[in-house]
Amino acid sequence: MKSWPKGASPTEIGIRVVNRFIATPHTNFNKPGPPRVITYPESVAWYGALTFAKSSGNKSLAKQLATRFEPFFGVEAKMVPIPDHVDYAVFGAVPLELYQQTKEQKYLDMGVGIADKQWGPPEGPRVKPESHDFYNKGYTWQTRLWIDDMYMITALQAQAYRATGDQKYIDRAAKEMVFYLDELQKANGLFYHAPDVPYYWGRGDGWMAAGMAELLSAMPKQHPNRTRIMKGYTDMMASLLKYQDKNGMWNQLIDNPEAWPETSATGMFTFAMIKGVKNGWLNKEVYGKSARNGWLGLISYLNADADISEVCEGTNKKNDQQYYLDRKRNIGDLHGQAPILWCATALLSN
Repeated sequence: MKSWPKGASPTEIGIRVVNRFIATPHTNFNKPGPPRVITYPESVAWYGALTFAKSSGNKSLAKQLATRFEPFFGVEAKMVPIPDHVDYAVFGAVPLELYQQTKEQKYLDMGVGIADKQWGPPEGPRVKPESHDFYNKGYTWQTRLWIDDMYMITALQAQAYRATGDQKYIDRAAKEMVFYLDELQKANGLFYHAPDVPYYWGRGDGWMAAGMAELLSAMPKQHPNRTRIMKGYTDMMASLLKYQDKNGMWNQLIDNPEAWPETSATGMFTFAMIKGVKNGWLNKEVYGKSARNGWLGLISYLNADADISEVCEGTNKKNDQQYYLDRKRNIGDLHGQAPILWCATALLSN
């Protein structure tokens, strides 16, 4: 995966997409109403931008990304989300990455504070009766058994582990992942959007694929839950091979050939396969070819502004196949920009 057509290398693409991110105002900044906060699409794109800057050795980009964060300690402090939901808590992965790159204590304090809140006692208006049950069983009280969670939760806790070396963070993430795998993975290796929604929605499964890849890459090889998570991951990757189209893409509904090719899912699946090949978890010949095709297919949807098209809009669960087929297809949506950066990072990493 080292030889690329002109303009298709991960370094070239990554620089374009990060520069686009830096030049774009906060997603919620100009919306009317009360002060808005940073939500997960921006958080995971920011995380991807930072990891790309590091893996490509681009200190200028890293500095610009840190500068963008600085107002959260002052004039934009109200935009820091309260970590009372997985979609808000994943923001903590960003300061934890900044800490790993700069060793500035303020980033560690913010990130660890968010990671610990996620496993703290249930609090705030989002608490549900089952929140206490999950907390008492050693899971995060933010558990809801939506497959999206397995990126949001595990990315944050894995980052806290990388930043501190404290075993409790990786143990939390692993315990949570095993619970979701046991509850949600189907015999074919894929996942319904939710237990009551029997559709293999692309980006939903993408969050799970990317989350397992992130977690396995952070987890010690001797961890007692590693074998179980690796099985969930390899079962999923084997299934995904069957559904990739000739252009390298995966569809909005993975197993529906009439559905449209969707870029955020494709980016997430490609990232998970790149990580598997690079780490020796997957067969290099088989999955390396699939990952390369995925990358080339994905970036063919980038326009001159480094905005990617055919990104499914934010999607709630619904037991209605047509609902998924009719979702709006966005351009430049951070749900789609983020996995491009994850892929570029993974391609540049050893």
